[in-house]
Amino acid sequence: MPYEQIAYEVVRTTAIITLNRPERRNALSGKLLRELHEALLEADEHNAVHCVVLRGAGPHFCAGADLNEFSSGRGPEYRGRVEIDDDVWRLEQGQRMRIQIFDMHKPVIAQVHGTCIGIGTELAWFCDMVVVADDARIGFPPTRDLGTPPGSMWLYHCGPQWAKRLLLTGDSLTGTDAVEIGLAMKSYPAAELEREVMRLADRMGLVDPHLLSANKRIVNLGLELMGARTAMRIGAEIDARGHLAPKAVAFRQTMREHGVKYAFQQRDAAFGSGYARVKGPDPD
Repeated sequence: MPYEQIAYEVVRTTAIITLNRPERRNALSGKLLRELHEALLEADEHNAVHCVVLRGAGPHFCAGADLNEFSSGRGPEYRGRVEIDDDVWRLEQGQRMRIQIFDMHKPVIAQVHGTCIGIGTELAWFCDMVVVADDARIGFPPTRDLGTPPGSMWLYHCGPQWAKRLLLTGDSLTGTDAVEIGLAMKSYPAAELEREVMRLADRMGLVDPHLLSANKRIVNLGLELMGARTAMRIGAEIDARGHLAPKAVAFRQTMREHGVKYAFQQRDAAFGSGYARVKGPDPD
């Protein structure tokens, strides 16, 4: 099918899916998620494809959800996001699209550069391996005044203390620090990132895709036995609860009155650089 907000190509044994809204820093719209879901299914069914690389066009991987689509815009006869069950329902729809990365049989490598924040991290954490640029910015600033990560995979990547350190402040890490705590597998200078990711993908291209599937699925089954699937399931409910916090309500009001950029600036001003460091004192 023709795509408008992603790009899809097969190079040797690798399907490359590129989030293609660089003018919006590849923010996740409903249309982009639907196209991504279709592309993942296509790659999973195509015999020539052994693995998938997920990346972003332009200077960023993904800046999170497109908050300009907070309401579906379909009118009062369809679910909005005023009632909590409507909010949970919409969060679950987006989550089902993203979880396809985790559920599909073929392995997926996240190639992360620039900004990877908010729901953008959900895409990365559902991948089987995350390879990042040294200077990438990785975090979930929406925990400061909007909600929680509905995918709930942070714990499984970096453990409880670092998950709490980052989610309780909304601070970000560089790519090199993300590797230190297990949020990413490996980091490279930005100029070398694509080459190294494709080297890894080509290496998996030497392995029978049925065996790749078997080994991906046994590891993911282990994550499910440790509760990951239950955490994913309840994540939408908890995120919707977070949306009812007074500060979250105020943030959405500011966003409606003054725009998304102004709301972000107001939110983040007190946090200085917004970064945490794995070693040594945190920056101001």
